[in-house]
Amino acid sequence: MSASAVIQGDNAVTAIESVLANALLPDGRRAHVDLAGGRVAAIRAAAEPAGGTGVPVLDLAGALLLPGLCDGHLHLDKTLLGLPWVPHQAEPNRMSRIETDKKVLPNLPLKTAERAVNLIRRCVAQGSAHLRTHVDIDLESGLSKLEGVLEARARCAEFATVQIVAFPQSGVMRRPGTLALLDAAVGAGAALVGGIDPLEIDRDPKGQLDGIFAIAERRGVGLDIHLHEPGDMGLFNVQEICARTRAAGLQGKVTISHGFCLGDVPERKARAAAEAMAAAGVALVTHGAAGWALPPIAMLRQAGVTVFAGNDDIRDTWSPYGTGDVLARAALIGWRADFRRDDEVMIAYDLVTDAAARAMGIAEYGIKVGAPANFFTVAADCVPEAVAGHPPRQLVFHRGRIVAEDGAALDRPAVPGAGRAGRN
Repeated sequence: MSASAVIQGDNAVTAIESVLANALLPDGRRAHVDLAGGRVAAIRAAAEPAGGTGVPVLDLAGALLLPGLCDGHLHLDKTLLGLPWVPHQAEPNRMSRIETDKKVLPNLPLKTAERAVNLIRRCVAQGSAHLRTHVDIDLESGLSKLEGVLEARARCAEFATVQIVAFPQSGVMRRPGTLALLDAAVGAGAALVGGIDPLEIDRDPKGQLDGIFAIAERRGVGLDIHLHEPGDMGLFNVQEICARTRAAGLQGKVTISHGFCLGDVPERKARAAAEAMAAAGVALVTHGAAGWALPPIAMLRQAGVTVFAGNDDIRDTWSPYGTGDVLARAALIGWRADFRRDDEVMIAYDLVTDAAARAMGIAEYGIKVGAPANFFTVAADCVPEAVAGHPPRQLVFHRGRIVAEDGAALDRPAVPGAGRAGRN
């Protein structure tokens, strides 16, 4: 197929709109990638002519073209990006951080939507195409933070997709009325119901899990449950989550965030939990944070558990660290897991690409004909080099348009090869 040819679908004919020439694909091939309608129209050998009559061509000159990254866990509503430096104020425990949020966030000079837009743009500039964010739903703020993130998502719709978890950061059963707010949040646009440490925070695992699973069943959505609880306490709730997932028929729609207990128990116990998660179709998202045990990623994957990754806190009220670069986070996780051989480094890459896409329900993913044209370029000879060195992102594309260049998001998407818009 020439670059000026048309693609004929069931009911539509779409002309090639632009060509990314001389790309190095993840599998090592050199190719031209034809784009039309925001999707990959064709992948042609680099030996063919790159362009056709009147079709804009952008020569990538052998840059490595990778699919848009998936950040499976972050908190858009908590970020402080866009503000002057704000010193960390909480004590080193979870309850202090929860209460500090309630004091700091409502009094910031930038509203939730503005700060969330800043972080989305930062993530996009680092190659992210899909984000899953937890948004605090509590008695003090009601749905106001959700409303801010929904506004940010709408404003950034041409740059990335944003999937929202209604997150009861302050607990559920200890805060009567929270379940009703979580239900309302799903009605307002959240895609998943969240939970947090049913034993440690609520002291009522049955009440919390019964409540949030009931919402998920009634609303037809999935769940993503923060589980920081250590040791046997955490393993108890892993098993409870798995049992409810099977009973509700929610296999493939439930995620455990963090699951630190899996990394601080004897191997036989971790293996039993992994087998239960695999049987129930419960995924695990990790962020590789210091101070916590790293779940046994390779063992979980071998058992059949979908394991993916995210940045978690990015310069926010919980942590002053973070850049929004989930490829760098994959490298950090690989370093902590002692992934050294290329095949092991590819596991780290999978955590923020294909595995994350599966866990997040992104059906069309990757650099293949028919998939949305979401990708980015780096100066690297292969995927393991890109992971280990996480070099600067050169160009970032979303639905066939350039949305970031040289580490900065553009003001508006631009057609490849046809001149680029300004940027902030």
